[in-house]
Order: sequence, then structure tokens, then C-alpha cells
Amino acid sequence: MFLGQRLYHFRTNPQKLDADFLLYSLLHDDLQGQIRSYGSGATVEHMRLEDIPCLMISLPAIEEQRKIAAILSAYDDLIENNLRRIKIREEMAQNLYSEWFVKFRFPGHEQVRFVDSTLGRIPEGWEAKAMREAIAIRPSISVPKCEQVPFVSMGSLSETSMLISEIEYRTQASGARFQNGDTLFARITPCLENGKTGFVQLLPSKDTVACGSTEFIVLRSITLCPEYVYLLARSDPFRDIAIKSMSGATGRQRVREECFDQVLLPQPSDEILLSFQMIVRPKFEMIHSLSRKNATLRRTRDLLLPKLISGEVDVSELDIAIPEEAHV
Repeated sequence: MFLGQRLYHFRTNPQKLDADFLLYSLLHDDLQGQIRSYGSGATVEHMRLEDIPCLMISLPAIEEQRKIAAILSAYDDLIENNLRRIKIREEMAQNLYSEWFVKFRFPGHEQVRFVDSTLGRIPEGWEAKAMREAIAIRPSISVPKCEQVPFVSMGSLSETSMLISEIEYRTQASGARFQNGDTLFARITPCLENGKTGFVQLLPSKDTVACGSTEFIVLRSITLCPEYVYLLARSDPFRDIAIKSMSGATGRQRVREECFDQVLLPQPSDEILLSFQMIVRPKFEMIHSLSRKNATLRRTRDLLLPKLISGEVDVSELDIAIPEEAHV
């Protein structure tokens, strides 16, 4: 591998310094403070390469280093495992959406007659419906008077999943307004092309109204279901329509919402829609549950890290199994 010009490579002597212990030490306030003290540069603050060997690290005995690293790594391993479970469930939901509502291979489709429509051939009993009849775009929502209004920034949206990472609280309501069950769709470049799309299910109640970036397009189901709307917004054909409509100055192009006026969607029968929702809703709920668990794991790890690295918490007498690769 070749390193970018703003990266520095450390390779440890495993008999003196555990590689994972070094990683967590670099995240600790002590080394972070040292790094900031060496910062220079008017445009982009950085640390000069020749100053990096001047950094000082506090080293307990190698066995203690490995124990500390094992404790903190255990949290990171749990977080990573939950992220994999989240990814699998989201992929399952997206594949199910594609099978049922794009390829029309829903349970029992072999016995269903297909008929002509403006969308092409669709199952009998389904309807080719205008998107604006099936999905509310920027639904009108009034914000109740309260001291603190939940706010979601563009930075809180993921590029690869439905997760919304964090909520701020502000004293004034401004920007896009939404509630649980709504989909947040980024309308500005490069956020749209990068995939920023979120599904709202982290608000405390169904009546809670939150605000967010003015660059969100809020999508809400009218005749479909919330999960269908989110998975549609994640689909490549839908995103291509939005991307091709973008206009404005270079680097600040935005979706022209008129592009949705001509979009037709397959409106399934109530029976099929309910069956779909019964399968995917538990997956959405599990994704939210795993995300909350990860938030708790991160908070706990971040509380432990400075106490362990500084030696405030003594691990010398703890009986901790060290992975074999830690000794390599």
C-alpha cells in the first residue's frame, strides 16, 4: 500500500508496544493534546512529519497493554458485529422490495393474472398510481410549542443505510419537518449521489415533530407503507430520476421536485402490501434496536478508554484472556 501525503504509518515492536494499545492511546486526550500542540498551517492545520517522533506515550507493562487493548477491542468487536447485522437486514429488505414490487415475484405470483397498464404489465388488482397520489412530498406539519425541538443535520444521515446517527436539540423550529415513519431524501449534490437517505424511527413518540436540514425532501406514505417509501427512495431507478433533474450552479445543484410529477408507482393490493409490511417492519425495528445498542456500547467504551489508558483503572490483577494474535 502507498500512503496519502496526510497519513503517517506506525509499526510497533510487539515485545514493547501492543498495536491495539497504540491505537487506543492515539484516541486518548493526552496524545490528542500533544498532536494539537504541534498543529500548524493557515489553510489546513496539520502536524509536520518531523514532529511526529517527538510524541510521548505512557507505556505500562506489555501484558497490561494487551489486557487494556482486549477490553476496548471487545466493545469494538460487538459494535462491528451489530453493524454487520444491520447491513444484512437492510439488504434483505431491499431485495424483498425489488422482488415484490419491481420483478413482481411476490408469494403466489404464479397464480396471478397480469394485465396491461401505463407501467407495463402488472398483476391484476394492482394499479399504476401517480407518485404524488401515493406519497406526500414535504407534508405540511405544524410544530407544537416546546422549549427544545429535535433537529437532524445532513451529517447525521448515512450513505449506505437508513440509520440517523444523532439528534441535536434547538430552541427554534426551522427547516424540513418530519415524524417517525417519514423518509429523509437528500436533494443537493453530492449528498444525493453519495446516497444520503434516512428512515425516521428514533423520535420518542409518533406525535413528536422534528426539524432538519433545508436540503431534505421529506417523503411520507399516503397509500403505500413507510417501509415501501424508504426502500423506493433507496432504489437506483428512483435516484436516477432525481439526479437527472438536478439544476443550479456547479457544486450546489438541487433536485427539481417537478421530476416526481410524472413518476408512476405500482400500487399493490391491500393484502400484498400488508404481507410485505409484516415481513419488513420487524427488520426495520431490529436495525433501530441494534443502532441503539451500538450507541450504548460506544458511550461505555469512550468512558472506559481514558480511565484505562491513563492507568486510573488498574488491570494488572484482572484475569483476561488475550487473543493469540495479540502475541504475534
